[in-house]
Amino acid sequence: VQRDHPDVPVYTAAVDAALNAKGYIVPGLGDAGDRLFNT
Repeated sequence: VQRDHPDVPVYTAAVDAALNAKGYIVPGLGDAGDRLFNT
């Protein structure tokens, strides 16, 4: 896909196993929106 359409962004995702007692995603890699938009 990237070779044929380099102008199209490709995103992948996965479902994390659970939430902790505070409702945070575990294991989690951070906020996807923050990572996507560098905020």
